[in-house]
Formats: sequence, C-alpha cells, structure tokens
Amino acid sequence: MISTNDVRPGMALQLPDGLFQIVDYQHVKPGKGKAFVRMKLKNLESGAVLDKTFRADEDVPHAVIDRREHQYLYRDELGFHFMNTETYAQFAVDPTDVGSAASYLVEGMSAILPLFDERPLGVELPASVELKVVKAEPAVKGDRVSGATKLVDVETGLTVAVPLFIEEGDVIKVDTRSGGYITRV
Repeated sequence: MISTNDVRPGMALQLPDGLFQIVDYQHVKPGKGKAFVRMKLKNLESGAVLDKTFRADEDVPHAVIDRREHQYLYRDELGFHFMNTETYAQFAVDPTDVGSAASYLVEGMSAILPLFDERPLGVELPASVELKVVKAEPAVKGDRVSGATKLVDVETGLTVAVPLFIEEGDVIKVDTRSGGYITRV
C-alpha cells in the first residue's frame, strides 16, 4: 500500500478494476472541505484512460512493474517468443500485447518487457532500430527534387518513406515512435 500523497506519474496501482498506470495526478486543496487527489489512470490491459478521485492520504494498492531486458527470438502461431537474458527462460507473448512494436522486431534484437506477476504487459523498444530494405523501386534519373522520397519495404514488413538514394539491400535506421526514416547505416 502507498499513500495517495506519495504517488507519482508512471507508478502502477492494482485497483479492483484492474492494473492501472498513473498518467497524471493533481493534489487539490479546496478552500472549504478536505483535500483530495485527482488522478488520470491508464488501464494497462485495455489501454482505456479514466479519471479517479481519492481522499488525500488514502492508502491505495501499489503494483510493482518489473522491467527486464529480453531478446526477441522468433514468431509462430503461439505468438512472439522472447528469452530473458539473465535466466535464459523463454516464453511467448500474445500478438495483442506486442501491438505496433511487431513492425520493428527483428530476430536477435533486445527489448524491455514490463512484467507484472511474471506476465508481460507489452514491449518497450529502443528509440530507433536498424532494418534492412528488402524492396525498393529504383530512383529515376533526373528525379532529384530536393526532399523527394519514395516508399520502401523493410525486413519486418513495415513500409517507410525514405530519400531517393536508398536502394534494396541498404540498412536504415527507423524511429520506433513515429515510424520515420532517420539515416542510412
């Protein structure tokens, strides 16, 4: 248990409605009456955001989210398989828990998995990943307009807008937050 006076954004709470992460909180002391804490909470299973109000100094159940580094191994009908880099334990993560991170996962790469009761809640990727271009249309001679881009397919199936000089077989760095091209490696 933790007091509502001690909570901070990013902490997780195990409420009767489910597991929630604190997105924002505000301690309010009205001129009349008792102080209270208003929180914006994100459900870690469904992604729904809700506002909840607690009395000041009320105890709420604190949930410890363990973030461990794992190595992505492969994907099959059971889901995405990861291995703990410390204990070498392997397990499958459901595709719905992986979400949009699936577009950036390459076999052998490291990712952080937030775990609650040894159950993965999702996948946290690094800010950028290096992906190999598997399909790119050749640039047309004379088509050298400043800032011109073309669409290419990378090894994970993701389509990225890149400059015209990128060719099939090149390795590019892609931003995992926006899906945009950063640079050629």
